[in-house]
Amino acid sequence: MTDSSSSSFFSDFGLLLYLEELNKNELSKFKSFLKSETTGPGNCLIPWTEVKKANREDLANLMHKHYPGEQAWDVALKIFGKMNMKDLCERAKAEISWTAQTMEPEDNMAGEAQGDLEAVLGDGTKYRIQIQEKFSLALDEKCWLGEPKDLHHDIAEEGRELLEHLFDVDVNTGEPPQTVVLQGAAGVGKTTLVRKAMLDWAQGTLYQEQFTYVFYLNAREINQWKERSFVEMISTDWPSTEGPIENIMSQPSSLLFIIDSFDEMNFAFEEPEFVLCEDWTQVHPVSFLMSSLLRKVMLPESFLLVTTRLTTCEKLKLLLKNQRSVELLGLSKDAREEYVYGFFEDKKWALLVLNLLKNNEMLFSMCHVPLVCWVICNSLEQQMEKGGDISLTCKSITALFTCYISSLFTQVNGRSPSLPKQAQLRNLCHLAATGVWTMTHVFYRANFRKHELTKTDVSSFLDLNILQKDTDYENCYEFTHLHIQEFFAAMFYMLADSSKVGDHSSQSFADLKLLLESTNCERPHLTRMKCFLFGLLNEDRVKQLEETLNCNMSLEIKGKILQGMEILGNSDSFIQLGCLELFHCLYETQDEAFIIQAMRYFQKIVINICEKFHLLVSSFCLRHCQCLRTIKLSVTMVFEKMLKPSFPVETWNTYYCWQDLCSVLHTNEHLRELELYHSNLNETAKKIFYKELSHPKCKLQKLLLRFFSFGDGCQNFASCLTHNQNLLHLDLKGSDIGDGGMKSLCEALRHPDCKLQNLSLESCNLTTLCCLNISKILIRSHSLIFLNLSTNNILDDGVELLCEALRHPNCHLERLSLESCGLTVAGCEDLSSALISNKGLTHLCLADNILGDGGVKLMSDVLKHPQCNLQSLVLRSCHFTSSSSEHLSSSLRSNKSLTHLDLASNHLQDDGVKLLCDVFRHPGCNLQDLELMCCVLTSASCLDLASAILNNPNLRSLDLGNNDLQDDGVKILCEALRHPNCNIQRLGLEYCGLTSLCCQDLSSTLSSNQRLIKMNLVQNTLGYEGIKKLCEALRSPECKLQVLGLCTEAFDEEAQKLLEAVRVSNPHLVIKQDCSDHNGEDGSWWKCF
Repeated sequence: MTDSSSSSFFSDFGLLLYLEELNKNELSKFKSFLKSETTGPGNCLIPWTEVKKANREDLANLMHKHYPGEQAWDVALKIFGKMNMKDLCERAKAEISWTAQTMEPEDNMAGEAQGDLEAVLGDGTKYRIQIQEKFSLALDEKCWLGEPKDLHHDIAEEGRELLEHLFDVDVNTGEPPQTVVLQGAAGVGKTTLVRKAMLDWAQGTLYQEQFTYVFYLNAREINQWKERSFVEMISTDWPSTEGPIENIMSQPSSLLFIIDSFDEMNFAFEEPEFVLCEDWTQVHPVSFLMSSLLRKVMLPESFLLVTTRLTTCEKLKLLLKNQRSVELLGLSKDAREEYVYGFFEDKKWALLVLNLLKNNEMLFSMCHVPLVCWVICNSLEQQMEKGGDISLTCKSITALFTCYISSLFTQVNGRSPSLPKQAQLRNLCHLAATGVWTMTHVFYRANFRKHELTKTDVSSFLDLNILQKDTDYENCYEFTHLHIQEFFAAMFYMLADSSKVGDHSSQSFADLKLLLESTNCERPHLTRMKCFLFGLLNEDRVKQLEETLNCNMSLEIKGKILQGMEILGNSDSFIQLGCLELFHCLYETQDEAFIIQAMRYFQKIVINICEKFHLLVSSFCLRHCQCLRTIKLSVTMVFEKMLKPSFPVETWNTYYCWQDLCSVLHTNEHLRELELYHSNLNETAKKIFYKELSHPKCKLQKLLLRFFSFGDGCQNFASCLTHNQNLLHLDLKGSDIGDGGMKSLCEALRHPDCKLQNLSLESCNLTTLCCLNISKILIRSHSLIFLNLSTNNILDDGVELLCEALRHPNCHLERLSLESCGLTVAGCEDLSSALISNKGLTHLCLADNILGDGGVKLMSDVLKHPQCNLQSLVLRSCHFTSSSSEHLSSSLRSNKSLTHLDLASNHLQDDGVKLLCDVFRHPGCNLQDLELMCCVLTSASCLDLASAILNNPNLRSLDLGNNDLQDDGVKILCEALRHPNCNIQRLGLEYCGLTSLCCQDLSSTLSSNQRLIKMNLVQNTLGYEGIKKLCEALRSPECKLQVLGLCTEAFDEEAQKLLEAVRVSNPHLVIKQDCSDHNGEDGSWWKCF
């Protein structure tokens, strides 16, 4: 046999000989590694279906086919190394070496010449090989516990298409994005994907046309560096044989830097941009260099791919410019179903688990993270093997994780793991809690020392698979998943014991208040820990953990949480944002008695239901809100999904939850108000709602169905009005009623059992046609006193029909709003006669109609009439000028009933206001509330206004917002406001061109005026100096102000601190941006309901 044939023989048959030495498990492991193995550009993976079924001989043939020449041996040796089969690997290398020595001299010379050529060129081949070796190994080592070995590979393959399009040209700019942010939940596969990108680039299958070089920077490695140059940072994988790395930095536009796990970086990134570094050769603190790179000060032409968790996206975006954000969603719904179905050998179990998971949307959505999906399946399998009821376990995420954590401490194959002592466990939980609060999820030895965890402690938690060590980076540890850390963090509050933990306990309860008050919008990183904490209030779970972990847990924290509930129940801001999140937490307890205690402090609830799980937790908790008086509710994306095919059980469960929620209308004896807005209910859901609304025990008095789709011409809903005699207020704003639906409503309103007093039909698509039916109601109804028809196409003809009813002696209407109804001067003629005939109508709103000076003259003539009892007249945006002031002035001299006049958004100007003020100064003028916003006034009008303030003892409220009064005008007003004869209680000065120059006058006014309780200064550039002067007065005990209109965010940090100090020192003062309460007291009676 020749040397050449000897080499061929070994190449062809030697691989098979070595594969024959592998046992069954080793062969399976070899195949798993082979699944994603390539050797360079142009080599494709062997189809997994062929690898999976191949015997040893077939596998050797497949490898020779797909990896020609010596490449098959290169792959085999690499895999033997990964399998830690050192002896096999060394023997094979020795035989290959011996075979190589028998090669013909010319073959050897050719190989040497090729090597010399690569060394001279320095074309990055060695770097690519280095990256291939590093990242193929890194990807294979990412399997964890019982997680399927090919799961990460499948995710990486699914993400390949995503990687290919990350840097596609932006259609708006015509350029590819220079910075791409890959964001996603913990464990969803971000690191796996970018490591796959590194491997694919090195193998020549990704970004070949875009990037000459790609560098990988991981936060865990960066955190361990102190000072170095940027070029040193990227040189860790750069082979010395490639030549100086500095040579490639001259073309930064061909470089891609992958920054993995931004969320794990221990840097504040607070350096001002002007001090950052442009020079990549200079030595600086690593935090300084990373900030310079991210903010495009260093290497601005280079490209960046940054991965981060969702919780730190906002922090990252503050550093970046023009980034493209892409969210990695993890396993799709189909992939989750496929995985769960494949996990269980018993397919009956698989179907049972799938149904339970689908009925709990929160649980099923958590399965998009591969590891969490495995944890859930593994825990449920163990439960079923023990004969447990997994339907109870699937109700609560805490219950599931309690089972999983317990399984880590339970006997395996007859061997009990070494259980940690109470102090060890408490220290671990303290570490976990500190990490969750500070968003720290990678721990170093210093963290362990700080929390009194010894090397032995850490080793035991590693053995229990609670902690894991990063094999790539020295001295790096983490919990096996973020949810595991969050679970132990929640346990910290249960284990804390002031007699044994030193300062742990006081710190835990100090944090507890903040934890309870936090919402997902403000502190999303605390949400899961808070849910676990509530879940651990369940006595059965505490008992399970105590028995399994051999520890002592205390439920004393329940009392602390109930104290926190009282604070939350009185916090309007929390009620607006945090109720649904609180329901999630309370549902986790599965403790009805505790929920009743917790919810007794809540009289109002605001919830936005857009998932079936939201409906589940809301229906569960609302049943136990025994003191509830008001519910504000939106339901979307729940019943729309019912139109699609779904499991009958799933459909039934959804309707059952909705029935449960609606039953609160009659089971809660204190409930008086319900607002159901922007909700999409199908016919079945509507029938359930109408049935509960008609229940004889329903005591609801106020119902707001805003932007509601009735669908049947209001017929079914209308019957509720005759069955529910407690209902007094009905608001149907924005609902699709139309003239046809109005006919059904009118039939119900005429019924003697209908006791409705207030009816709002704003923006309900009504026209002139429905006015005849409405007129009949106005005559026949003895209870209806308030009617709002705003923003409907009523027109003058419709008003004519309404006025016939208003003139009828049986009409009891007191308040009527016709804002934006298409009225003109013609409509005013009919209204004029109606106002004289109807002595009961006291409030009339005609805002946003083109009445002009002619229409105002007609209304002014009515005010002169002794039979007119109008108390409030709203003529906002009615398109009249200063010419109308003379008519209004004349009427106000003789009118004794009018106390509120709104003339806002009309072209009155200074001359018009001067005429009006001549009347306002008259002691016989009874006007109390005057609104002159946006009337084109200047400082020249302030002398007349000041005179009116001084001489009219009845004037209580004056709104001058959106007029160019400036500092000089306000100084004149302040002189009058400081006078003891001034009775002004509410003053509007928003958007009046004010600066810090008038703040001393405002300050002295606040100190001396004992009646002024509300002032609006929004949209004025008062500055720090102005705020400082105002705060001096606001801190004074002489200041009686209760509401101050200011947008605190518009001021600098120092001014905000001053305002915050005022809030603390003066708890009776409310500082807010929106001063329009719409409660009727500020003159906006037609807007409130």
